[in-house]
Amino acid sequence: MNTLPPPTGPLLQPVRDPRARDLALDYADMHALIADLVLPGDASMYVMSAMETSRELIRHSYYRYEFATVAVTHSLFALEHVLAKRLATNEPLHGLIERATGAGLITAGLAAELDRSRLLRDKLTRGVESSAALHPIRAVAMVRAVFDAVSLLLRPSSAAGTAGPDVGGAQPEDGLAGLWEDHLRAPFPDGFRGVDFGGVDLVLLDADVAGLVQRELSGGLDDSGIAYLWSCIADLEKIVPLINEEYCASYFTELRTMAQVAAPYIPTAT
Repeated sequence: MNTLPPPTGPLLQPVRDPRARDLALDYADMHALIADLVLPGDASMYVMSAMETSRELIRHSYYRYEFATVAVTHSLFALEHVLAKRLATNEPLHGLIERATGAGLITAGLAAELDRSRLLRDKLTRGVESSAALHPIRAVAMVRAVFDAVSLLLRPSSAAGTAGPDVGGAQPEDGLAGLWEDHLRAPFPDGFRGVDFGGVDLVLLDADVAGLVQRELSGGLDDSGIAYLWSCIADLEKIVPLINEEYCASYFTELRTMAQVAAPYIPTAT
């Protein structure tokens, strides 16, 4: 229950945090600070969401200085998820970093920077540090280490066999069930509810594809269901190039991939 009284006047626009006065002349200039934090295109939607949130928290530290420290701790969600999946083990983060270093997946220098982020998170948990612990410039370097590590960890293993042809960007070994699990963990893009592109409502399209994929996983689609799924794929092909926001475009690209895997053939015309 929200016990706060309703606002009685106009909402105030955010203003620059005085502690961020040496970062940029204005908010638009914050883009240069995070420009090289590029999301890996082959990450799962969960990882993409965590990494993009971390990057945007640094951008918004212009308005709230503490967001820079939060950005570093939030980026560790993505790192821990990717490490556990690549190493096929669930251990505390420090153990995962040690294993990845020992296996030659990341360098010792990169591991040391990642461990600094982990130690900061632990200090915050114990109340030894506050959320104002990091200057945003330092936070950028620590988040960049996570971005670099995730990119390295997502590279195919040298022992892996030659990959088969992909389907809309997904390797066959991903499996529909795996794509579905990734989709369930991915939050719907903020700010895009009630939005349509080219006459296609994004929320309805998302729900339609999800319902059809569930039917395919639980017992299989009949010809009419597959035909409907292919019409959804056609809508996805139309709208994805029109989306100019990175996470939203990635979300619907992954949705298209999942739909293509669920609809392996075009039903016979009746």
